[in-house]
Amino acid sequence: MSRIPTNSLRLMTIVFLKIFPAVNTELQKWEAKAEQIPNKELRTQALNSIHSKQFHCLGGAVFSLLAKDKWREALRFIVAYQTISDYLDNLCDRSTSLDPNDFELLHKAMEDALSPENECENYYQLRKEQDDGSYLKDLVRTCQDVLAKVEEPTLINVQLEELETMYQALQIHKHVKVNERIPRLTTWFNENREKTPTLRWYEFAAATGSTLGIFCLISYALSDCMTKELAEEIYQSYFPYMQGLHILLDYYIDQKEDQEEGDLNFCSFYENEQELKERLVFFIKQTDEKIQTLPHLSFHKMVYRGLVGLYLGDDKIKTLQDEEKIKKTLLDYSGMTARFFHWNTKMYYRFNKNHQAG
Repeated sequence: MSRIPTNSLRLMTIVFLKIFPAVNTELQKWEAKAEQIPNKELRTQALNSIHSKQFHCLGGAVFSLLAKDKWREALRFIVAYQTISDYLDNLCDRSTSLDPNDFELLHKAMEDALSPENECENYYQLRKEQDDGSYLKDLVRTCQDVLAKVEEPTLINVQLEELETMYQALQIHKHVKVNERIPRLTTWFNENREKTPTLRWYEFAAATGSTLGIFCLISYALSDCMTKELAEEIYQSYFPYMQGLHILLDYYIDQKEDQEEGDLNFCSFYENEQELKERLVFFIKQTDEKIQTLPHLSFHKMVYRGLVGLYLGDDKIKTLQDEEKIKKTLLDYSGMTARFFHWNTKMYYRFNKNHQAG
């Protein structure tokens, strides 16, 4: 796959015929591994994360196309890294622990996954559940194996470290005791306010919670076209607006579910649905402006417009207040590409439901 698609129809054709089947194959391998985890709690959370968050791997894997002929290697990394992220999120969200040191050690796995020279350690040392049959270490080593094939990793190390460090900090702050979460998150934001002066604390937190910038950096690096200038352009283009848009959309469709589970949801801090809509439009406009300097601009435009279409095509949106008005506004601002992805996403879910029912 030597050419990066430049129009929606070609992209969707490749995604449905090559990318999604390859992601499902990778996830089946990790699901089989998760089923063998000796500890019941770890096994449950590993399997739940794969079953309920498969969507994250499917979406992230689109970036593998930037690796061109090495797209399968990029996809292998993306699925493994996103699976680590989703698994650890489940462990912390549905946790038997509220210890920030435990969460920090668990997420050391994501740091190690980006550093092929690092040795894996016992990431479960500070919790009672211990034996995962090397599931987490195998995920980390898969990522390390792919990154070892990058010819000049130093070109992206600074940006990868910055994105991963912020991601790890978010996961620690948002999973501690309920009464400590907002004070920790607002303090953290104030310490980093200069990075994102146009954002509120919950928008900054959302922007740090995405893995898209990491996937973009690594996929380009695997294609052997990376430079220091491109690495910085990717960082500035994806953080904070593209990543913020990604996670705010994710939180937007999860509002009812998070309310029922008692989970922190950043969209709940907007005063009303009108303000939420206006800020999502702001993120769409800023994303479009920031990505203008990137190579393969049409691809990156399809990514953010695809995010809008994909999330708004999810069945969970039907549970939300004023969802039709917000959906129409966001799709209008994102154009026909977003509507194309929106329609295809709805058809994809409908097909899967009918296939499973049959």
